[in-house]
Amino acid sequence: MAELLYESTRGAGGKVTASQAILKGLAEDGGLFVPETIPALPMSLRELSQLSYQDTAFAVMKQFLTDFTDEELRSCITNAYDEKFDTKEIAPLKEADGSYYLELFHGSTIAFKDMALSILPYLMVTSAKKNQIKNEIVILTATSGDTGKAALAGFADVPGTKIIVFYPKDGVSPIQKKQMVTQKGANTFVVGIHGNFDDAQSGVKAMFGDKELAAELDSHGYQFSSANSINIGRLVPQVVYYVYAYGQLLKKGVITEGEEINVTVPTGNFGNILAAYYAKLMGLPIGKLICASNENKVLFDFFQTGAYDRNREFLLTSSPSMDILISSNLERLVYRIAGSDAGKDAALMKSLSETGRYEITDEMRAQLSDFCGGFASEEETAKEIKTVYENTGYVIDTHTAVASFVARSYRKTSGDRKKMVIASTASPYKFTRSVMKAIDAKYDEMEDFALVDVLSEISGTAVPAAIEEIRTAPVLHKTVCETAEMKNTVKAFLGIEA
Repeated sequence: MAELLYESTRGAGGKVTASQAILKGLAEDGGLFVPETIPALPMSLRELSQLSYQDTAFAVMKQFLTDFTDEELRSCITNAYDEKFDTKEIAPLKEADGSYYLELFHGSTIAFKDMALSILPYLMVTSAKKNQIKNEIVILTATSGDTGKAALAGFADVPGTKIIVFYPKDGVSPIQKKQMVTQKGANTFVVGIHGNFDDAQSGVKAMFGDKELAAELDSHGYQFSSANSINIGRLVPQVVYYVYAYGQLLKKGVITEGEEINVTVPTGNFGNILAAYYAKLMGLPIGKLICASNENKVLFDFFQTGAYDRNREFLLTSSPSMDILISSNLERLVYRIAGSDAGKDAALMKSLSETGRYEITDEMRAQLSDFCGGFASEEETAKEIKTVYENTGYVIDTHTAVASFVARSYRKTSGDRKKMVIASTASPYKFTRSVMKAIDAKYDEMEDFALVDVLSEISGTAVPAAIEEIRTAPVLHKTVCETAEMKNTVKAFLGIEA
């Protein structure tokens, strides 16, 4: 099998192997690593439909991670997708109200980030060995709620690693916060910042680009890597579940081999829908990729107008993991529609950094016909939760509801009747207050953990272990800092004098 190499969207640094791209996280020029070409699916759709989740993961990831041996990749997959997930299917499909909800929340932190962050630590440790890395790897990450906990759970006590997570102190749900600040593990560090997710993400990116800091870390035996969706080791595992979902529909006889499906994805950082696009480029029969936004609808506006503009009010919504105005992964798509022209991409990203906006050309816009955008207001999101529950008894979380509403609207306005897969990105138990209040306003009087029990009762589902664990867990992380102090906070944690 020919080796697949990776390049930066901004052109510097030459080609690197998959393991080198995973270790670096972000390219030296601030660009994101992308494969030189998108590989094809390795077997027929019918053959893929007969595979378990783990075997699907091997078949897909092997095409991207060509410098991993079969044994190394199998070991990473086996360690990732095991009893940490509460179902053997790993990512089951549930039919409800005319759509197929791809449940991506059966991992240890009950959100879709587990799908990639269960395997990333193993990919990273394997990559470090392959490249004779002697330094300890410091995972530095910003989170809008879910990545943080999933990364902490994945890397906790993994030898040769430390993990530092920054989150907006007042910008995550109470359960998301409790999940992070109760995280065990001698190598874990959680910091609340005075600011929003974009502030946290910008602070982290600045540290990645800080050459002096890199040298200082190196002299103390450390080097940074990222668990954010900017890391290609996060993106590749996400491609898997779209291939698996298609296989499950085929296996169940819902579709015929080669029949196109549509996919709706709630997204803020664009990684999850980009993974679906990569699956389509590999040969998976996907018709429309429907990008669902909440009231922070910067992506919707981009698909409508071709202009990406983050100069707007940042809104706190009931779907906080999508409260993002700088969609980092969109750069990978922009690079592709710019004809893989690193100069063009770098100029657009420079404009974003300096003015907060950029505009793509008409030729580039013409290549976005696979995508369409939609958004849901807070009122529409709540109404969708109630509608789906009243029609079917199925309870969805706020992020999934954004996608569900957008999918419903798309079907109505387009008349497109293809089977619809909706990426269900979090368990309703993660956002119980918003979910239960949407079903009936009377629930807003109850406290969070009482709501958990009522949700279990009305949905006929067991309370996930992730929630049971934090009911009584002690708070272990109390650090809070200003965005300007993020670098010194990192150095202090690593025992480097500021």
